[in-house]
Amino acid sequence: MDLIIGAGISGISYANFTKNDYLVIEKEKEAGGYCRTIKRNNFVWDYSGHFFHFQHPELEKYVCKNIEASSLLRVEKCTKIYYKGKYIDFPFQKNIHQLDKEELIDCLYDLFSSKHENVTTFKEMIYANLGKSIAEKFLVPYNEKLYACDLNKLDINAMGRFFPKADKDDIIRNFRYQENSSYNSYFTYPQGGAIEYVSSLLRNINKDKVCLNEELLNIDIEKKIAYTNLRELKYDRLISTIPLPSLLNMCKLKYQENAFSCNKVLVFNLGFDEKGNDKVNSWVYVPEKNYIFYRFGYYDNIMKTDKMSLYVEIGFPEKVKLEKEGLYLEQVLDGLKRMGVITTQKLIDYETILMKPAYVHISKKSIEETARCKKILSKMDIYSIGRYGSWSYCSIEDNIMEAKTLAALSSSQKM
Repeated sequence: MDLIIGAGISGISYANFTKNDYLVIEKEKEAGGYCRTIKRNNFVWDYSGHFFHFQHPELEKYVCKNIEASSLLRVEKCTKIYYKGKYIDFPFQKNIHQLDKEELIDCLYDLFSSKHENVTTFKEMIYANLGKSIAEKFLVPYNEKLYACDLNKLDINAMGRFFPKADKDDIIRNFRYQENSSYNSYFTYPQGGAIEYVSSLLRNINKDKVCLNEELLNIDIEKKIAYTNLRELKYDRLISTIPLPSLLNMCKLKYQENAFSCNKVLVFNLGFDEKGNDKVNSWVYVPEKNYIFYRFGYYDNIMKTDKMSLYVEIGFPEKVKLEKEGLYLEQVLDGLKRMGVITTQKLIDYETILMKPAYVHISKKSIEETARCKKILSKMDIYSIGRYGSWSYCSIEDNIMEAKTLAALSSSQKM
């Protein structure tokens, strides 16, 4: 039997694709992981903005096949950067022509005089590729707010294909021919929220094989027994989607603890009594340090509803003790008012979610230690997958593909 730990997207996807007997256990009272949705007072809020960016049409068709076609929105992404009181098109580096003349000149000078010598960290890569001005106006302050760490801790490829790359020719060409497409120019979103993806995948499997309110406590790797808060489970293969360090602890395996770090994100979902002035943007990046949040997005613009509905994200270091949420709510509302997002609208409902871990810190050490630990685990028929299981920066589609690939190997007994 394949024992699947976690009923988020990765775990449920594996259950969809495996041909083996399986059982899924989930410690929460509902499936979905971070793809869960809150529906209240006519607002639809995810645990954070979860917009699926499909690169494989056949996978999109499979994931969405149990969702009513009329409720499935295909949205053209419209994203901005709030910079010095005005909105700049994303990505910043391709739209520096929208800056004031003096700032544009600084950006161009630094761009063409940047050097690529001895680049070993994420922060050094930003300076080397795009120059001091572009780095310090957006990419460094924004990512410091997002990751809540020193960017020199991160690997040069910490964001992989998701880093908005642009060479000098792209930047100059964009002065005349506006072209801001990226890996995710369009995204799919169900009107019922991200949980609809999970519900669609759950309809393909036996609901009796998904056990909620059951938490993994530890694993006997020699006897292949998993101990939960309810029972002992004998397995042939264990497929884990929980954070890799947590899995290693449950297996009582030694590892380099300082190789793994992450941030945590406090999400405010906010519902107002009327529509706001912005009826176009999907989400907005906020690099300036005098705003507590690094990004906010408009559910109402995406779903074409008549009352402003926002998600707002604040990044914190993993080990920082948070204050009472009311303090952060005041700062969030103050920031949105100063930006002109909130004018006459009144807050009528809100929900907070703490995502921990949220964004993992990918470093040379974490890459090497993840590979080493996953190799050891695989020899014991334990496979760690998903964003946190693989300790990676990836899309939800990547998670589904990883689960599908592993299920195919498992089903053919070649693991």
